[in-house]
Amino acid sequence: MDASFLLDANLAYLILVLTGILLFMAVVTPGTGLLEVGALFGLLFTGYSIYYLPFNWFALAVILIGSVFFFRAVRLSQKQPLLWLALAILFFEIGSAFLFHSEVWWQPAVNPILAILVIVLTSLFLWYVARKGIEAYLLPPRQDLAALIGQSGEAKTVVGREGSVQVSGELWSACSESGEAIAAGTTVCVVRREGFVLVVKAL
Repeated sequence: MDASFLLDANLAYLILVLTGILLFMAVVTPGTGLLEVGALFGLLFTGYSIYYLPFNWFALAVILIGSVFFFRAVRLSQKQPLLWLALAILFFEIGSAFLFHSEVWWQPAVNPILAILVIVLTSLFLWYVARKGIEAYLLPPRQDLAALIGQSGEAKTVVGREGSVQVSGELWSACSESGEAIAAGTTVCVVRREGFVLVVKAL
């Protein structure tokens, strides 16, 4: 079977862009593992293409710098995350378009019309999805967790090292302060919280 089509610069470029999208999605919306698996296969194919096709080191460096910008953007403590996100997308798009070169090193081997179309579509998609993910991260919690301390509720299951209680109209994971089991249906009081687990005692 002729595998020469795998070394077509346009196909390699599309796979690279798709891999970048999968990596962006995996970081912004982690969960199923499917995105990570798809990105892994994409990275393997991209590595294969880079090994056999002529490529620009400067373009690869631009992509790596864009990756650093992206991880800075998704850090919750980082100021101006949308600015870092815009820089990440810009660097990724430029680097990917110029990664594979033709006979002249500075001329990309990718069809320019294809590159422009992909850059426009993927930039809009990545900006929208990643921005929504960052905004979701930065949203303040709807429930004031500190206000739960001192409130009373009801044990919905037996509460020992773990269990469930209903406090302030919501169901919470809980554990017993004394370590002794609290029977289901018992009125409890929230002593403190450890992350999203409420430490309670029986009233």
